[in-house]
Amino acid sequence: MKAKNLDDSQGMQIQDWKTVTAVLDSGITQAPDTGGPNRYTTWLTTLNADGSPHVTPVGAAWVDGEFWFQTGDTTHKAKNIARDPRSVLSVSAHDFDLVVEGVAEQVGDPAAVARVAEVWAAGGWPCTVDDSGIGLTAPFNAPAVGPAPWHVYRITARSAVSVSTVEPGGTTRWTFTD
Repeated sequence: MKAKNLDDSQGMQIQDWKTVTAVLDSGITQAPDTGGPNRYTTWLTTLNADGSPHVTPVGAAWVDGEFWFQTGDTTHKAKNIARDPRSVLSVSAHDFDLVVEGVAEQVGDPAAVARVAEVWAAGGWPCTVDDSGIGLTAPFNAPAVGPAPWHVYRITARSAVSVSTVEPGGTTRWTFTD
């Protein structure tokens, strides 16, 4: 991983990626009073066919160093990802605003889907893995995602930018290499 200080003209220091991931590892939910100004909201940006952005809130989870989300096959975001997987996920935490740029892919590994389903269930969304092993069902979901089963997607980060909202401040870009 390479880190670049985007705010060095003001004497700011490079932020520590481990500090950012420690906040993410502590859990980001959409429950009231859990983060951000009053709660966390994660925003997913995908690319429309004409190259314009499509931005939508998603219930993302940070699990094992990656962002995960779910949606139905008929959604705008699922169709965009199938055509062009480049995506951006952003979140405002108390200590920083974070933008992660990468590639979204539908997850076909039953063990990975089960792991993320457990995280969502522990966070209050009572989803379960369906008989296929890669789809999710639950008593409720956002109406816009269509009927179950919903598929799980993982964003593999290529880069991230964090703007610190607490002292000593700073803006850092990380580029992740294989």
